[in-house]
Amino acid sequence: MNIINRFLAVIFVFILSVGGLALAVAPFAVLSWLQDGLARFGQTLTAQQNLNPTLFIIARLLVVVIAVLVFVAFLLAEWPRRAQPAVRLQTSAGAAEVTTDSVARRLRWHLDQLADVLSVEPTVRPHGDRVDVFLDVETSPAIEVPMKTEEVMLVAREVVEERMGLKLGRLEVRIRHSEFPKN
Repeated sequence: MNIINRFLAVIFVFILSVGGLALAVAPFAVLSWLQDGLARFGQTLTAQQNLNPTLFIIARLLVVVIAVLVFVAFLLAEWPRRAQPAVRLQTSAGAAEVTTDSVARRLRWHLDQLADVLSVEPTVRPHGDRVDVFLDVETSPAIEVPMKTEEVMLVAREVVEERMGLKLGRLEVRIRHSEFPKN
């Protein structure tokens, strides 16, 4: 969008510069030319309106709709995009930012490797210099819930704190069992 903005700004400044220069050099000739052009345009519009009034109204509405759509498109393109939430990481070499999406993907990959874990949906929220992690884990129905919860929490803590170097805030795990196999 920046390229389009720059292009439009350059065109607008060029037109204003040429128009201002022409107006400064020959003001009466430029004003006469503008007046003649507007008069001819007005005559053309009047002729079109007299020729087919319904089509003239439809054409005017179409011009308004196109102008509004272009305006809305430019307005939406300029709307600031929300940055990916990130958490700051302080290392001995300097500072870095890690997006919460990256943390979630890494947790999902590591936790999917555990036995009896069928799927994991992590939700990671930055909280100051820490990250809060909420894990929705689907497991096979035959697991020992306290043991599997402890294993999931240990792996999540290892991934976030040791492998990614982040500080872990809250860690919550929600276990869901899959269906028992039908006999």
